[in-house]
Amino acid sequence: MPKFKYRVRELSGEETAGEMEAADRFAVASDLRSSGKSVVSVEEMSSGFTLSMDSINAMFSRVKMQELIVLAHNLSAIMKAGLSLSRGLSILGRQTKNLAFKKTIETLVSEISRGSTLSAGMAKFPKVFSPIFISMVRAGEESGGLSDSLLVVGDQLEKSYLLKKKIKGAMIYPAVVIVTLLIIAVLMFIFVVPTLAATFKDLNTELPTSTKVIIWISDTLSNNFLLVALAVFGSVTAIIMILRTKKGKRAFETISFRLPIVGNLVRQSNAARTTRTLSSLLSSGVDMVAAINITKDVLQNSYYKDLMILAGERVQKGIPLSSVFAGNDIYPILVGDMVEVGEETGKLSAMLLNVALFYENEVDEATKNMSTIIEPVLMVVIGVSVGFFAISMISPMYSVMSNI
Repeated sequence: MPKFKYRVRELSGEETAGEMEAADRFAVASDLRSSGKSVVSVEEMSSGFTLSMDSINAMFSRVKMQELIVLAHNLSAIMKAGLSLSRGLSILGRQTKNLAFKKTIETLVSEISRGSTLSAGMAKFPKVFSPIFISMVRAGEESGGLSDSLLVVGDQLEKSYLLKKKIKGAMIYPAVVIVTLLIIAVLMFIFVVPTLAATFKDLNTELPTSTKVIIWISDTLSNNFLLVALAVFGSVTAIIMILRTKKGKRAFETISFRLPIVGNLVRQSNAARTTRTLSSLLSSGVDMVAAINITKDVLQNSYYKDLMILAGERVQKGIPLSSVFAGNDIYPILVGDMVEVGEETGKLSAMLLNVALFYENEVDEATKNMSTIIEPVLMVVIGVSVGFFAISMISPMYSVMSNI
């Protein structure tokens, strides 16, 4: 059984320390409170260096977005049912199977038992809890509506997660088809083409240019496969490294804006993410400038980050937020118009939510249409590729047969 050291405050006000064996720190705290003492802290005593599967799993586990969504929704429901925050977290901590998340929740319970706030505890885990999560929880604590803020942040995270999932889902099918086509092509060049090339060489027939190109590619892959593989790997690595630089990322974003279908998808998805984030923060009581700064951190595209920086500067000067959205070409025109109406009517949060819902539906339809459009395009690409290969390799055979 693990051993814990604790600090308590006696009825006289004096703080004392001690040690106790128990199943967990919650059992220690419960025993101490039952004896009339006020618990200051409870920490598990280390028994030296130990390496177990649990500790290894906790070290490499990653907290998923779905787990944060479940935490926010369930903790909101538990608090609305009348249970305390620390008890609600304890219940959720026992339910989760993610050891890293379990330890995070245990630390939050410990922080709250010491008199700290939930948002302050979450701020110690920036890799787990995003700035928007922490800010909305802090706003809920200050306004006395923590359960409502947790529900809002849960909905916000869920919508953002579903939006990303839809966009990624639309890209999976073409990616799988293209990769499969490339693998089949490489296998054909390495194993099939050399046999046909040897036959053509024996027949000593004149080959078309397309056939010579295919044979040259086959010879290059067959004789220098390792070198070609290293070249491809190096090229892909170089592209990834370039895209991670500020200039490379900016260039990729500029190109994405100009692509026919992708450009609209980029604008609509970022419009939905921006307006939903702002709506959630403003409805939770976060002030406008702080909400804009947090939204800037949520957005990934540098063009939208720069625009949020400009928005924060203008709002601080008393300039309406709608002027920022209306004076650019990266947000759809509807965003600026709806923000202006929201500012005039005093219902900015509600208007932003309506815009978010509209563009989330637009993204949903766009991803469905993209899948519908991509399928015939891929079929055409595959047909042309197979046809070119077949004609290039079969036409010399017909030439030989006609000479015979």
